[in-house]
Amino acid sequence: MSLPFVDVSPFLKKGTPPSPAKDTSAKSLFDACHDVGFFYLKGHGIPKETCDLVLDTVRNWMLTATDEEKATIARKDAGVGDGDGARGYQKIGENVTLGKSDFHEAIDLYATHPLAPPSPPYQPLHGPNLWPNHLFSDIFTSYIDQILLLGAALMRCMAVALSLPEDHFEPFINPSFWVCRAIGYPPLTPEAIKANPGGVGCGAHSDYGCWTFLLTDETRGALKVEGKDGEWIDANPVEGCYVVNVGDMLMQWTNGLFKSTVHQGNHPPTLDLLQRYDGLMLTYMGIVVHLGSNYRVSVPVFFEPSWEAKISPLEGCIVKTGGKALYGGATYGEYLLGKVASNFYTEKQ
Repeated sequence: MSLPFVDVSPFLKKGTPPSPAKDTSAKSLFDACHDVGFFYLKGHGIPKETCDLVLDTVRNWMLTATDEEKATIARKDAGVGDGDGARGYQKIGENVTLGKSDFHEAIDLYATHPLAPPSPPYQPLHGPNLWPNHLFSDIFTSYIDQILLLGAALMRCMAVALSLPEDHFEPFINPSFWVCRAIGYPPLTPEAIKANPGGVGCGAHSDYGCWTFLLTDETRGALKVEGKDGEWIDANPVEGCYVVNVGDMLMQWTNGLFKSTVHQGNHPPTLDLLQRYDGLMLTYMGIVVHLGSNYRVSVPVFFEPSWEAKISPLEGCIVKTGGKALYGGATYGEYLLGKVASNFYTEKQ
């Protein structure tokens, strides 16, 4: 089994009239979200050069920044220095999935909280993003702005798929309280496993928001999606496409009509890509790393409702799923706070 494809191009330009192309895209989106919860999104309009620049920016910083440089933007608990409990760099093993440490390093970024104070101490999620440098900030800010436009287009497609007015979701997503992760997966060598036992790249989980737009390098066999039969499906990268999946909040919003699917990040045994890096070596955590030899990079952007948006099952979806609301309502920001709180504490604590 492979993931289905959805073409979002008919919805990129806001305010265009209904068309057969829109109907076709909306139907493919409905089927993909109802049957699988994962799909390849094509026709998104974001240039390959932009995507490559984002991935290269992450890879270069992760593999060349010193421990001291990484420590300057390290995630801190809320109320500690410039920490807000979520934003910033996480070393290998700090991020937690279902109580187990993950084998990756990352920088977590969030939209600005609507009540963000001008200076610390910060409450959870109320702080500023901790950027590695101005170039990183400029590249990612521009990229995220493009993803937000894409997310809004997909919401218009979703509205048509659910027989709603095309602009139905606009009040709920303006502004989106987006989340972005810049993730590096070091080679899973025996030495690395010994130094950091207890986790995989990213453990099996479902995402807790609305849509996830995954940009990743060319590594194959890394992302696994759980099928209805319990077997794992490879969600290998397809040139010109994003891998997109339904999050838990969207599943609740559609009263279970759309499926939030469990997936995980693995470490393929070898990776021979990015030939432009051949011959360059670094020492990373005491391990000699050849750039391009299984150091995987991915950048998921989570397109979410606004912080204040009140989300409850849609009436039309309730009708289509048996006439009973399966979920209660929730304010997105409060829901997100509850989820983020579990990201950094293992089952041993």
